[in-house]
Amino acid sequence: MPTILYQARQDGIGILTINRPQARNALTWEAMQAFAETIDEIRDTASDLAALVLTGANGAFCAGGDLFELDAFPSELDGARLATLMGDALDGLASLPMPTIAALEGPALGGGAEIALACDMRVMGDSATLGMMHIQLGICPAWGGGQRLLRLVGYDRAMEWLGLGKVLKSEEAYAVGLVSRVVEDGHAPEARLDLAEGLASQGSAALRAVKRMLRAGLTRPPAEAAAAERTEFPPLWAAPAHLEASARFVSRKNHKPR
Repeated sequence: MPTILYQARQDGIGILTINRPQARNALTWEAMQAFAETIDEIRDTASDLAALVLTGANGAFCAGGDLFELDAFPSELDGARLATLMGDALDGLASLPMPTIAALEGPALGGGAEIALACDMRVMGDSATLGMMHIQLGICPAWGGGQRLLRLVGYDRAMEWLGLGKVLKSEEAYAVGLVSRVVEDGHAPEARLDLAEGLASQGSAALRAVKRMLRAGLTRPPAEAAAAERTEFPPLWAAPAHLEASARFVSRKNHKPR
């Protein structure tokens, strides 16, 4: 059975599923390699994808690395391999041109939380949990999750949560903006598709421009980010999608009874 499943639907939505339900979708070396290769495949071949959804099989998102396997790899070199393999994969995930959505049910812990934070948006089931509790194992995040948490919630909260290994319930994660929606248990898959379909209906060029300009705000100085946002606008203004939408609006206004 493949550890990572990927489906590209005809409506332009891709679904990546971590598929190790017997271990709450915890990642082995094989699963991590498959995850990295799948992200590379999406980047290289899915140029027309409107949105990508990440989820886990059978009611769990991802419980992090599978320590029953990884415990047998204790050296510093093994640690560097682990940090590089998934760190590069999540940098690749974050830089995909299309919006990405994590659908969280059950645990998203340790490395699983880092995967969720590398997505653009997160939908969370009522009883799902989200936590980077690496410190309970005497380690820190290594896949970029620490920096992403810092940007999302600020220094004070990031220091407290990483320092304590705090695991957030859905209402806590929603209150601080880590997730955009909380839904009833069992409905995260449905909510993620509603969100993905809504995004896909907007047109990929403008949607990808929105992602680029927002990412510029995360990674570049304010003046450069503002300039990047301004640069995105003229080609969209002159593109057929805008011209047609504007013409429809004007036509409706002109034919409206006065």
